[in-house]
Amino acid sequence: MAENCTRKLIVEICNAKNLMPKDGQGTASAYAIVDFDGQRRRTKTKFRDLNPVWDENLEFLVHDIESMATEILEINLYNDKKTGKRSTFLGKVKLAGSVFVKAGDESLVYYPLEKRSVFSQIKGEIGVKVFYVDGETPPVAAEAAAEEKAEAAGEKPLENPKPEEDKKEEKVGEKKEEEEKPKEESPKEEDKPNPPPAENSNPQDAAAAATPATTAPSAEVENPPLAHKEEPTKAAKDKAETGKSTELVINELELRSLSGDRSHAYDLVDRMPFLYVRVVKAKRANKEPACPAYGKLVIGTHSIKTKSQIDKDWDQVFAFDKDGLNSSSLEVSVWTEEENKEEEKEGATSLVENCLGTVSFDLQEVPKRVPPDSPLAPQWYSLESEKSPGNDVMVAVWVGTQADEAFQEAWQSDSGGLIPETRAKVYLSPKLWYLRLTVIQTQDLQLGLGSEAKVRSPELYVKAQLGAQLFKTSRTQLGSAWNEDLVFVAAEPFEPFLVVTVEDVSNGQPVGQAKIHVPSLERRTDDKMELKSRWFNLVGGESKPYAGRIHVRACLEGGYHVLDEAAHVTSDVRAAAKQLAKAPIGLLEVGIRGASNLLPVKTKDGTRGTTDAYVVAKYGPKWIRTRTILDRFNPRWNEQYTWDVYDPCTVLTIGVFDNERYKRDEAGKPGRDVRVGKIRVRLSTLDTNRVYLNTYCLTVLLPNGAKKMGEIEIAVRFSCSSWLSLIQAYGSPMLPRMHYIRPLGPAQQDILRHTAMRIVTARLARSEPPLGQEVVQFMLDSDTHVWSMRRSKANWFRVVGCLSHAATLARWLDGIRTWTHPPTTVLVHVLLLAVVLCPHLLLPTVFMYAFLILALRFRYRLRVPNNMDPRLSYVDAVGPDELDEEFDGLPTARSPDTIRIRYDRLRALAGRAQTLLGDVAAQGERLEALFNWRDPRATGLFVVFCLFASLLFYVVPFKVFVLGSGFYYIRHPRFRDDMPSVPLNFFRRLPSLSDQIM
Repeated sequence: MAENCTRKLIVEICNAKNLMPKDGQGTASAYAIVDFDGQRRRTKTKFRDLNPVWDENLEFLVHDIESMATEILEINLYNDKKTGKRSTFLGKVKLAGSVFVKAGDESLVYYPLEKRSVFSQIKGEIGVKVFYVDGETPPVAAEAAAEEKAEAAGEKPLENPKPEEDKKEEKVGEKKEEEEKPKEESPKEEDKPNPPPAENSNPQDAAAAATPATTAPSAEVENPPLAHKEEPTKAAKDKAETGKSTELVINELELRSLSGDRSHAYDLVDRMPFLYVRVVKAKRANKEPACPAYGKLVIGTHSIKTKSQIDKDWDQVFAFDKDGLNSSSLEVSVWTEEENKEEEKEGATSLVENCLGTVSFDLQEVPKRVPPDSPLAPQWYSLESEKSPGNDVMVAVWVGTQADEAFQEAWQSDSGGLIPETRAKVYLSPKLWYLRLTVIQTQDLQLGLGSEAKVRSPELYVKAQLGAQLFKTSRTQLGSAWNEDLVFVAAEPFEPFLVVTVEDVSNGQPVGQAKIHVPSLERRTDDKMELKSRWFNLVGGESKPYAGRIHVRACLEGGYHVLDEAAHVTSDVRAAAKQLAKAPIGLLEVGIRGASNLLPVKTKDGTRGTTDAYVVAKYGPKWIRTRTILDRFNPRWNEQYTWDVYDPCTVLTIGVFDNERYKRDEAGKPGRDVRVGKIRVRLSTLDTNRVYLNTYCLTVLLPNGAKKMGEIEIAVRFSCSSWLSLIQAYGSPMLPRMHYIRPLGPAQQDILRHTAMRIVTARLARSEPPLGQEVVQFMLDSDTHVWSMRRSKANWFRVVGCLSHAATLARWLDGIRTWTHPPTTVLVHVLLLAVVLCPHLLLPTVFMYAFLILALRFRYRLRVPNNMDPRLSYVDAVGPDELDEEFDGLPTARSPDTIRIRYDRLRALAGRAQTLLGDVAAQGERLEALFNWRDPRATGLFVVFCLFASLLFYVVPFKVFVLGSGFYYIRHPRFRDDMPSVPLNFFRRLPSLSDQIM
């Protein structure tokens, strides 16, 4: 299918804005040169225009559809001088092939122009649409190509002299006129049955366009193709070299986890030996009668059966943890299930199991296999049996690791076999968009009969519903406009319709409703794209097919990132639109090695405690879940996963849970997984290309207090191949551009975030096996907005901790001014004198001091990434009643007496906060009173002071004033009074508005 399909890449150069003047007269004559996959195209020149508009479509042929995502599209803007000199560079844009969309999904995207070097003077942006079109090769051309391949296979020795003859014809063709060129190129067209249309043009024009640095291209040439038609072998070599270099870059960043060498993908974890047994099928000597058969594996106390099937292959793989084996031999036997003939005569039926034979393997002689070795081929083995000889079984036995390809789909001894809820899985969050609905106005509403609607002048509002989301506009009089925005969260695949209803407030009855098809809505990436508004007819019901019409504007906002997790632990900040996607800057590799000293979470058989632990890791839209290790307090997973990193200031979240879903209750419902603990790793705290192998404490907060549940061992490596991209990320905005151009309010953003959390939770719960709601909510911190006395205390002490540095500085200054350490005070006098006399040395001294301090602290930096801190979380000094309040849901389920006690406690805390806010407000009001003549005498004194101060500063130099003020502030205590100073007494006597509060 891929051979009969051709793909064209269409690049529409729309316009550019705010270009840098380059012609010396305040303008620029811009043209664009676009390069893709060894092909080059050029637009017309727009003379003397800093905001040129081209609206030109440039076509490129995609040679390899599968590797299109690895290609780079480069757009360069130049100023056309038209004087034979080198064209001036105006900027460039590079787009990865992964952002290309199919025709129909494209949208106008403005990209900022990038510099070619550090010293380039570049500004502005360019608007581009990029999409591809697929088409099938005509059958005639495909047949001709097949025939040509067959001829080429039969006449291979005769084709060797052809390139030399073609080269001779090319040299002759270059000297002839254009009219004769098609005749000379006809033999080549026969050799190539379906040449790309881009190659059927003038090679001289293409050569001129291919060298813009030496010759200024003409404005008449719109789409000059690549000038390499006469040398297809050379172009193929260039393409192969380009593809090779691109593949090397991608292997370092994006495709390391997809590499064929799976052994390298497990370099952060230990190799776990597993005994693999693949039972394919059995061959019976006596095939009559046909009855179900199954294979049975026995290793010491371990026994497992295959599926029971009739005349079908089993083809099942079993993986036994080699460390848990208690025997040195493996026995493979085949059994049949036949009906008991004696009981069948009596009317009752039962199955009798007959053994067809057994084959034994010595585990000491089993071969070892390590990827990338090919899979071990199964072989026929004769079954030893005295009753039924001549039976065979096809088996393959080898010793491998968890890196083996067969491990994921194999029956696993440490995870309960083939239980779906205990398997390792990778989940993806749904792609989320913001849907913006702008309600403008309504017309021709059918409210009532005749004059009834005119008399009562009803109030109306508009209600919009998308799935479970419901938002309303404000109320307005009939005939007025709303012009309000309602923002929803939409997940792919989208809900079919957005229902818009107009309701009458007076009677509470809907006037009519309209349905908007969500998948067909226009998608935009920025605010520069003007959306078209539409009128929709309102349907009132079967008796009222027309109830008026409503004027709205709806679109899917692709320029925002939909937050689905707490802002302080976000792991993805990319925009929803594919066109705004950027290349990853690094690769995150996480090795989940194991856990130790886990506490029992439940009881097994009612006698002893047990834990069935598994790990969930979340970064970006990708969730991973390890296999569940059953009934172990020290499980070893040794699984490794990778993520692409687009921003270094993001957080990896890892949680440990006890699996309760693989068991069902009496009603057949699965249980709820139990939290064991959670850790977070911020990528910006990690050194690049370094492995961090550490053990973290797992602490979970329960209604009876914090509890240490065990420890988890994690290996993390953040790889980055380009330091420049990593440093540039620190200077770029945290969120996409639309968050700053058209920001959402804090309250609205919080509502949308919780809506997105509910959507992600519902989608992952519908996966198979499902990722439980309690797991997703715990990983996303969905309860951070709920009131908690513990969190309030923790945040208060965080503020105190930040202000403690300022308090330390204040105490140090107080020690200087009180001469606690006289030598230090004398040195401060000298420093003050130097700063006043040489003020130009102040900033260099400050920054040099900061540099030295930070350089000395580098050796004392943390070598281990920080984990969640119980002391900082204030979990050790919190009471049981406060914890019970934190775990209480909304609405509360506690008794009225408990609620009254908590309410009184909250009132006391709020009273202290109220007093603090009043004191802060009083200080500002005193300053305002000084300038508003609320106290005429105080303001009069201040006016007189300002007059004398102005006259004094006309005479006294500013340096003298600073020096005198500094010496006065740090004067000796012998010359200091114990009472407050005069300015402080004066300020405290100014009036505030506290006496006017009722």
